[in-house]
Amino acid sequence: MSESLSLAGKAAVVTGAGAGLGRSEALALAAAGAAVVVNDMGPQANDVVDEIVAAGGQAVAVTGDVGEWALGARLVQTAVEKFGSFDILVNNAGIIRDKMIFNLTESDWDDVIKVHLKGHAVTSHAAAVHWREASKAAGAPVYGRVINTSSEAFLFGSAGQPNYSAAKAGIVALTLSTSQGLSRYGVRANAICPRARTAMTAEAFGDRADGATSLDPLSPERVATLVRYLAAPASEEITGQVFVVYGKMIALMDSPKVENRFDAPTGAFDAEEIDRQLTPYFSGRGQYETYSAYSVAELEKPALAID
Repeated sequence: MSESLSLAGKAAVVTGAGAGLGRSEALALAAAGAAVVVNDMGPQANDVVDEIVAAGGQAVAVTGDVGEWALGARLVQTAVEKFGSFDILVNNAGIIRDKMIFNLTESDWDDVIKVHLKGHAVTSHAAAVHWREASKAAGAPVYGRVINTSSEAFLFGSAGQPNYSAAKAGIVALTLSTSQGLSRYGVRANAICPRARTAMTAEAFGDRADGATSLDPLSPERVATLVRYLAAPASEEITGQVFVVYGKMIALMDSPKVENRFDAPTGAFDAEEIDRQLTPYFSGRGQYETYSAYSVAELEKPALAID
């Protein structure tokens, strides 16, 4: 393994790592040489620790709810105390409470926002405090990597996932803010939008239909490989980016662009002037010609045609 891809001597925290995508990410980081703090709500975290240790790696479990503010500091502190450093944060923990907006309950909203968006903020805050203090003490930038988990739902605005879509959009904004605010301290922050067949996505993706024995196009391991790279020294110049990843594809998202600009000829709009300019412009506009990035869906077929 090249030095630029090795994580030897580094310590990582992975949330929601007891199963599914988080488990695969924890195993991938450990395989690259990182010591891993495995977080989840229940005993599955210990099972993943056992897997890592059995393979010759280092890991420790910290159970707890990422929506609780105090957990962030405990995760960072555990990495430092057990492994001597804290270098990588992978935010993966999440739940779903899928409902149409008219069926959404307060708890459906609060639970999803708490685990996804607040959960990312909890750990990002604790990591930021640690890295800022470490950088100031060293008088130089330190090593820091944040990999956040967003979703294509934030690009599409999934009709049956208003809570999840909103949380995932917030996570992208949080990632950009983290990247801007911590870059001077040496931290790189990016977000991924993965498709992976896990227990949480079982209803959306179902079972594999082709019956093949090769690696599933929607295998979490395919996503974990990108996470492993983004955690490594090789990714030094990558920050503030959003990647869609699944199958044999990694797609780098572009930022939103201004489609058109409307100017008031007199220096201030009145309702009639807005009507004169906007109404004909939007006349006959298609259902999917919105701010939503529906063009991302066109990536699906070639990406899943695994050779």
